[in-house]
Order: sequence, then C-alpha cells, then structure tokens
Amino acid sequence: MDALRFEFSSASFTSAVATASLHSHSRHFFSSLRLGGRLVGSSYPTISSAARTTVNEICTADELHYVTVPNSDWRLALWRYLPSPKAPKRKHPLLLLSGIGTNAVTFDLSPECSFARFMSGSGFDTWILELRGAGLSSLSADTNLGKANQQWIVSNLLQNLISVSERLENVLDGGSKIIGLQDRISKRVGDFKQRLELIPHYNWDFDNYLEEDVPSAMEYVRAQTKPKDGKLLAVGHSMGGILLYAMLSRCGFKGIDSGLASVATLASTLDYSSSRTLLKYLLPIKEPAEAINLPIMPIDTMLAMAHPLMFRPPYALSWLTANISAPQMMDPEVIEKLVLNSLSTVPVKLLLQLTTVVNQGGLRDRTGTFYYKDHISKTNVPILALAGDWDIICPPDAVYDTVKLIPEHLATFKVLGSPGGPHYGHQDLLSGRMARSEVYPLITRFLQQHDEC
Repeated sequence: MDALRFEFSSASFTSAVATASLHSHSRHFFSSLRLGGRLVGSSYPTISSAARTTVNEICTADELHYVTVPNSDWRLALWRYLPSPKAPKRKHPLLLLSGIGTNAVTFDLSPECSFARFMSGSGFDTWILELRGAGLSSLSADTNLGKANQQWIVSNLLQNLISVSERLENVLDGGSKIIGLQDRISKRVGDFKQRLELIPHYNWDFDNYLEEDVPSAMEYVRAQTKPKDGKLLAVGHSMGGILLYAMLSRCGFKGIDSGLASVATLASTLDYSSSRTLLKYLLPIKEPAEAINLPIMPIDTMLAMAHPLMFRPPYALSWLTANISAPQMMDPEVIEKLVLNSLSTVPVKLLLQLTTVVNQGGLRDRTGTFYYKDHISKTNVPILALAGDWDIICPPDAVYDTVKLIPEHLATFKVLGSPGGPHYGHQDLLSGRMARSEVYPLITRFLQQHDEC
C-alpha cells in the first residue's frame, strides 16, 4: 500500500426533495430557460425550438437547463453555477451528483455551506444534476398517467401515516398540540396527493440512473462547455458517489473511456457488507414491500411529518438527526432546510436494487449477475474518496472496502474528523460547519491537480 495515498485527519478509525413538477410545457431533446434576461440552452443537438420561461423561484443557480432522457418520459434539470471571472480558468466543467432522494438544494443549502458556490467561486463551471423524480426534473406533457390500483396502495399507506402522526401528536406532552404539526402534515399530504398520478412512472432503478440519466447529463454539459479533451470532472455524495464508482467499473469492464478526468466521492462505497452501516436495518422491509407491490417510498412526506418531532420539544425523534450529522456540526436551521427542501419520493424498485450493497459482494446490476465492485480495479481515472469518522450510514471502513480495489497510484483516501472533535457525519462532508474550511479546499486541490494535467 506504499503507493496508495492513505491519509487520516483522525488517529482512530471510528465508525460509530422541493416538489417535482408534474409536467413540462414542451417536449424536446434539449431545452433552455431564460434566467435574469439571458437565454440559456443548447443549439447542439437540437430537435425542436427552445422553451422560454421566467426564472424558477426554487432554483438558486445562475442558470437552469433541461435535458430529455432518450427513450423515456423524463426531463432532467441541471443547475448551472457560472465560474467566477476572478478565479483561474479551468479546463473541465464540474458535474455534481447528490444522494438518493435528494435534489440540487443539498449542494447549496446556505451561503455558508454551499459546495456549488464554493466551486464556481474557485473557477469551476459547476453543474448539479437532478435525477429523474428529483427536484425540478419533470415528466413530459404528453405522458400518459394512470394505474389507479397503485395510486390506491400508496394513498392507503399515506392515510395510515397520517393516522399515526395524529395519534402521536395527541399522545406527546399530555395531549397538547405541537405547534404547526397538523398544518405541516396537511400541506405535505396535499402536495403528495397532487403527485399520485405520477406513481406509475416511478418505475426506475439504479441502472436507469447509471445507463440513461448520467450519460444524458454528461453529454449535455459537454456540448455546452466544449472541453478540449471532451472530459468532465465529477463529485458525488452518497449514492452520487456510488453512481460514479459504478460508471468507472462498467467502463473498465467494457474497455471504454468514461469521459471523466477525475472523480471525488464523499461517503460512498460499492460494498457495505463488512461494515456496521445503519443501512443493514433496512433489509427487513424488502420482503414486505415486494409482497404488497408497494411502488414508491415518499421519503419527503414522511420526514416532513417527522420534522416537528425532530426539532421541537419534546424532541421525540431527535435521534434521527444523528443519521444526518454529528453533534454540533450542522446548524439546526440548515438541517431543517435539508429535511424540508431537499428530499423527494423514490421508487421502491430503486431501493430494492440498492439493498444489494449490504450483501456479500456489494452492489449488483438489475440482473443480479454483475458485481460493480469486481471491476473498479480496471479504472484509469484518479479518485479522491472522503469519509466521515462518525458516519453511521457509510462508515470509513465501508469506504475503504472500495478504495483498496482501485489501482494504488490513482487512489487518495482521507477520513475527516479528529479524536477530540470535530467529527463528521454523513452530511457533514458537504454541509457541516467545518466543510468550507476543511473539505471544500481538499476537493478543490485534488480536482485542480487533475484539471491541469
């Protein structure tokens, strides 16, 4: 392991969604959006005229782009943060991929913890991809909706959740009401019911992201920015990093170029089986979900219902925040924004494929025959892999299980956190109070090094 750059900031190895738009207003391969009086979009390739609209009130980026995924009904949103003219000019654009069920907000939670703005301020033309079903990604206008039986299943599940929430509200604190809980539940339920007609189209898995969404986004960004060597830089958090690992594995197996100049992953691995990850507790839901043919998991609605019990007295569900962040690492307002504004509904089909990450051999494709971990050694792309010392979702040992398979001269591994603190949980690598000073510069230096090669 001499050649493998293996770094610790800790002496110990400790393991301890914005509502999606239902439809777009036009159907075409690449679309454009007018922001701040500027028309954004592509003349390459073009299938129909560009759509023009006003700035979206949700999007905080400089530009908002859309790309249609071939052979699907989905249009993916791409948030673009233009490079600062005061920063050094970079050769490659930067693509950011977030975790499961999250949208672009996770990379731009506040001015103090905005990875996207930090990177654009460092000169990188920064793009955040919102995968199908997340954030501002949407279905095309002529999509057929239906399958009332699946809508009934989910609606029934939702009503049960509402009933539980109402009973819990009355039980806590001697029957007194938790301020704002019922209003918040009602709003979320209303939002969710408006999306019930989308349920039949929540039928994708991890491989759909890998084979369709990410390549479509990369092609679009490449066409917009025109890097001389045709390559992109990429950073992935949680499932976003898993997607990057899987892409490198697939390309290595096929002997084709990945189109990536270098990659940084945060709290990601292809194999959790040997670690004490919290994800192993999700396995018991697999068989019941398959048995009742449950199509979706409304993560955003469920956490919005739980939100007052996480952040308000008597803090009955405050323990849930430990899954997100180490103590005192994220401001409560930032965690609330993450819970209320960055999550989305995901298909159970996606969750079922991702459960293979905790089985022996790690993540498999939808056929169950291709183990992504087995081919990551064939990559030729430099990789920075970061882990948080108190991450109970993706512990450092899980991250290292993938890193150790990467060619030694291409891998840099670092665990963030110190024995006496600060400590880093799953989201802290992106949004913790120390991320801007400790994590962001580390990623910038790594990408800069390979951007200049």
